[in-house]
Amino acid sequence: MRKDIQEKLKGMLELLSIGQVAEIFSIHQDTLRNWEKDGTLVPLRVGPRKDRKYRPQDIQAIVDKMGSKLTLPQLEAFLWKSADILRGKIDSSDYKKYIFGLLFYKRMSDVWDEEYESVMKGYNDKIIAGADYNHRFQVPKDCKWAVVTEQAESIGQKLNDIFEKLANANSPKLDRIFDDLDFSNRDRFPNETLQRLINHFSQYNFGNTYISSDLLGDAYEYLIKQFAADAGKKGGEFYTPREVEKVIIGILKPHQKDHIYDPTAGSGGFLLEAYDYLKHKSGEKIAKTLYLYGQELNISTFAIAKINMFLHGLDSADIRRGDTLANPQFLTQNGNLQTFDIAVANPPYSIKDWESEIFRTNKYGRLEGYDMPPEKNADYAFVLHIIKSMNVNGRAGIVLPHGVLFRGGAEGRIREQILKNDLIEAVIALPAKLFYGTGIPAAVLILNKNKPENKKNKVLIIDAEKDFLEGKNQNSLRSQDINKIVKAYDVYSDIEKYARVVDIKEITENNYDLNINRYIDTSEQEEVIDVKSAWDDLKKLEKERETINKKVDGFLKELNY
Repeated sequence: MRKDIQEKLKGMLELLSIGQVAEIFSIHQDTLRNWEKDGTLVPLRVGPRKDRKYRPQDIQAIVDKMGSKLTLPQLEAFLWKSADILRGKIDSSDYKKYIFGLLFYKRMSDVWDEEYESVMKGYNDKIIAGADYNHRFQVPKDCKWAVVTEQAESIGQKLNDIFEKLANANSPKLDRIFDDLDFSNRDRFPNETLQRLINHFSQYNFGNTYISSDLLGDAYEYLIKQFAADAGKKGGEFYTPREVEKVIIGILKPHQKDHIYDPTAGSGGFLLEAYDYLKHKSGEKIAKTLYLYGQELNISTFAIAKINMFLHGLDSADIRRGDTLANPQFLTQNGNLQTFDIAVANPPYSIKDWESEIFRTNKYGRLEGYDMPPEKNADYAFVLHIIKSMNVNGRAGIVLPHGVLFRGGAEGRIREQILKNDLIEAVIALPAKLFYGTGIPAAVLILNKNKPENKKNKVLIIDAEKDFLEGKNQNSLRSQDINKIVKAYDVYSDIEKYARVVDIKEITENNYDLNINRYIDTSEQEEVIDVKSAWDDLKKLEKERETINKKVDGFLKELNY
């Protein structure tokens, strides 16, 4: 049994009321009633009102039900079940933000209570225990999770009020993070539906004692992936497969105190992968020295990314909302684009409706030395923005559609200019159907503003299209596929039918076309046939057939046929 539970049970009478049990385990009374309905609990019913009384065996049954701590699979299943409560009532592409909002709220409230109790044990002073400086997030008294569990009517409006107060109490830390949540629509959120959600989340305590940041963060990432799969095409707007991020981060290899930037942050996966990479390599203390920056246009996705950082304990990550191409948020005091050690991105593919006229003004110098990208395709606008956002030693990894490798016109001229500036270090062709919402294969551009001598005026081409695990709806990269790509980049030499270091002269002769098939022949070699030997074998078979036919004729005659 958990130590905190044991402490609360000390000195308690053998028979406990439903209120006492709910307080001890930090769960809602309705949860206990539900467990009674499904037979998990069978408390005594005492007195004329048939009050519930819980015996030691009932307490043990609750402990067995909850476990000491949730495992990752248990937590994933629990959180995904919360989506089942909304499924069918709200479009699958929309309800994720409500689940994430409630999860974060429950975490904030439970952690605040935990922090309060910890200070009380040390100082036994309610004023000190409630002081802002003793809490990561401020949770006003009328915003506690217990308050909403006691709300019988107008639960949706109560939640709206609570989220507004939480945002104000934690400004600017939580500015705009709850802006896209509205629980007050009774058609979408009837009281009974919200009550089910509240009861569901009330089953467990989400404080640090019970669920670590790593565990909750991993479960949150699982939820994001599940929602992306459930949302189909819209899933690709906020989720990049983690294995693709592993490829790019594995190539770029973040170092201590690196400034890492994602101008199309989505749910923040690239930034988290950078943190995880350095954490596994050098430990959490070194990983915490990374400076993480992201910008996201979609308000719902922006909130997902912010919550993602908080749940992973990365409160210092700077995630901002806005259109990166029209209104970049990371600027110097002089109004120029801020530059970074590493830039990573999976921009929306070939968007036709973008602020090309604003981009054309070249306010931030993104067109210096480059042609203007097409008005109906923003792929190279994102590339030019990233190039301008790289410092003198900056490196970048960008996921793009294959068309950027060979399309002509303005894009062809921009590609030529980038190659002449010797910024492209590698081009990697990925398998098809890795990304939600599109079956087309993508390519990765690895850029470097300060190439080492052995890579200058060269481009490594890697064809990784054939190495993947085939899935029913989505393909995926296995660990061996990821390692193969990263190793090929690290070695930076020719690998038959897989990788080739191409001199800029050859690319120039091909009119700056980077189409993978121009440089790597992955076709299977046809078997060389010895015609004379084959002819001799054929004649031999014909003689054998004549002999067999004669035998068969003999047998037929014997049988009078």
